[in-house]
Amino acid sequence: MRNPTTLVVAVLVAAVTAPAGHVAAQEFVPAIVFDMGGKFDKSFNEAAYAGAERFKKETAIAYREFEVTNEAQREQALRNMARRGSQVVVGIGFGQASGMERVAREFPNLKFAIVDAIVDLPNVQSIVFKEHEGSFLVGMAAAMASKTGKIGFVGGMDIPLIRRFALGYEEGAKYVNAKIEIYRNMTGTTPAAWNDPTRGGELARSQFDRGADVIYAAAGATGLGVLQAAKDKGRLAIGVDSNQNHIHPGSVLTSMIKRVDLAVYEAFKAARDGTWKAGGRSLGVAEGGVGFSLDQHNRSLITAEMEKRLQQARADIVAGKIKVTDYMAK
Repeated sequence: MRNPTTLVVAVLVAAVTAPAGHVAAQEFVPAIVFDMGGKFDKSFNEAAYAGAERFKKETAIAYREFEVTNEAQREQALRNMARRGSQVVVGIGFGQASGMERVAREFPNLKFAIVDAIVDLPNVQSIVFKEHEGSFLVGMAAAMASKTGKIGFVGGMDIPLIRRFALGYEEGAKYVNAKIEIYRNMTGTTPAAWNDPTRGGELARSQFDRGADVIYAAAGATGLGVLQAAKDKGRLAIGVDSNQNHIHPGSVLTSMIKRVDLAVYEAFKAARDGTWKAGGRSLGVAEGGVGFSLDQHNRSLITAEMEKRLQQARADIVAGKIKVTDYMAK
């Protein structure tokens, strides 16, 4: 016969540990996998980081994270987050698409979200942006600010997504000045193109030497080299994704804001609140997903007349009076 005291202790232990284990199993822990360039790239990834941090600050719920440093890590990082039981896993960047498709199929009861790509599965939310609309607005700003009638564009990896930025920028500039000359360079054809500020600076200096006085950088961390070159040359640059006006105040004309932060925040929040839905979301000017930045760091560079024209163009895009060409829909 078992010792009565031992039996009582066993029952008490079971009573205490069972509920605790149940609570732990139900604990909400979202996860995010950043892409190449790192979460402090001051651009695309950092916008995603800001959204995750906002969620943590408002809810006091910590999240899991991983910074991809080579392409082979993407799928395994997503899988590791799923195995650890994160109820929603957000992948940042189009490069996560193939890995997320495989992992989401393996974990059909978990929720996934991807930024900048479409993964058509019942447990995946795909969030894309109308970058061409925001780029149109900063293209207008570039043309209005240019004194030489020559402006530039430095892209990151040469892919359709970045050509969407470039085409919108060019259309915006030509909306202001049909005769404007636009130089365009891409940094490379591999993911390393997102994290090469030295090369970004070289491309920018080449365009400045040819007479450009405003350059738009849509290149992740590579764009930091473009912004630095503009400061060094006494010219202007345009930032991207995050508000980069503060990096070199007085030489960043504006930034094309892409609300990746909002996408991440809302994916986390909806999953926690039970309102999360699979399917596609496309965020443009009308949805507040893209736009241009105006703050104390560039206020002196954007005149009242420039701002008026930009706000009118924004309203016209929303109303459908201005239709910006989407390179990826051509």
